[in-house]
Amino acid sequence: MARKQLRIGVMFSTTGPYSVVARSMLNGALLAFREINQSQHVVALEPVVVNPSGDLTQYRELSLDLLKAGIRQVVGCYTSSSRKEVIPCFEKHDGLLWYPSHYEGFESSDNVIYTGAAPNQHVLPLVDYLVSGVGKRAFCVGSNYIWAWENNRIFREALIARGGAVVAERYLPVGDTEFDQVIASILDQRPDFVFNNLIGTSAYAFFRNFRAACRSAGIEQANEIPVASCTLSEPELGEIGSDAVDGHLSSSVYFSSLRTPENLQFMQAYLESFPDGPVASADAEASYIAVKLLAATLAQVGNDEARAVRGAVANRRLAAPQGEVRIDPQTFHAWLTPRIGRSLANGQFELLLEARQPIAPDPYLVQSSPRFATAMHPPLLRMVKS
Repeated sequence: MARKQLRIGVMFSTTGPYSVVARSMLNGALLAFREINQSQHVVALEPVVVNPSGDLTQYRELSLDLLKAGIRQVVGCYTSSSRKEVIPCFEKHDGLLWYPSHYEGFESSDNVIYTGAAPNQHVLPLVDYLVSGVGKRAFCVGSNYIWAWENNRIFREALIARGGAVVAERYLPVGDTEFDQVIASILDQRPDFVFNNLIGTSAYAFFRNFRAACRSAGIEQANEIPVASCTLSEPELGEIGSDAVDGHLSSSVYFSSLRTPENLQFMQAYLESFPDGPVASADAEASYIAVKLLAATLAQVGNDEARAVRGAVANRRLAAPQGEVRIDPQTFHAWLTPRIGRSLANGQFELLLEARQPIAPDPYLVQSSPRFATAMHPPLLRMVKS
């Protein structure tokens, strides 16, 4: 019997200010497509790849092009602004967006499946780690759009509830690389750490310039004013450069250095498929997960109609590179395993802490409000490395 052929949209900005991460996301998705099509899977998937180049108008227009061409399932978007831009298109034309990126939460759409981390899976674990082992005074810096605004709000509420304080917040346009005033302010305030929500080329320039400014001031930046992020991933470490790559903290659900059998297999296949990079990232793994879950669901329902796929994906499980992942039937976000890592000079992360098991998504922070003190909740992470 002939395999059923279905076209799937793939929409990542492989050029533009955050293209490095987006290209790793595309790689993760394409690897999953390749594995599915080389297997005896009952459906064959044809990826239809488009590149919005980081332009919000292009995100909307390309989404409409895909949907009007009869494509009902699309894996894509990295930034929250791009996701917000395209959701009305999917709602109007009855499509399903598989969103494979960590994000700020406080959203639920019948036309989105979220395979990246929600705020209780990356922001709150980072706050707990910083307060317990680094300090309580934060300087927040971010790119001027919804991700940074909301992430800083959640972070601020959680930090204050744990007895900490935010000494200042600064926002810069996406792609901006002029940080002299911001860095001068950080050095003047001398916080215990910087909470970074810059993305793409802005983040890479900040890490370099901040390390250089600290070095000129006789400050050992990684130890005295570490930078903590929920975005920093392996492909970006190479963009920072060897002089400033080490000692940065990242809260994520996946690091490519994990030693699970599934991740070892994933990394071997990824490196063989994409020897020229970018290397794998948490968002690449989330893209891989999205395509794998989508394929299994399509095989079950036998068609790509959005409502049928959404209904069938609830509670679906996958032995992913990071560990078991499943889609929560209430929120249609993924159960994921929070982790804290520290960047090394070799472009990898050493694992510091991790959850013992996957954590339920709580996108609206109903069960894990950042306003409540840590003492009201059991510790989320266990020590891996001191």
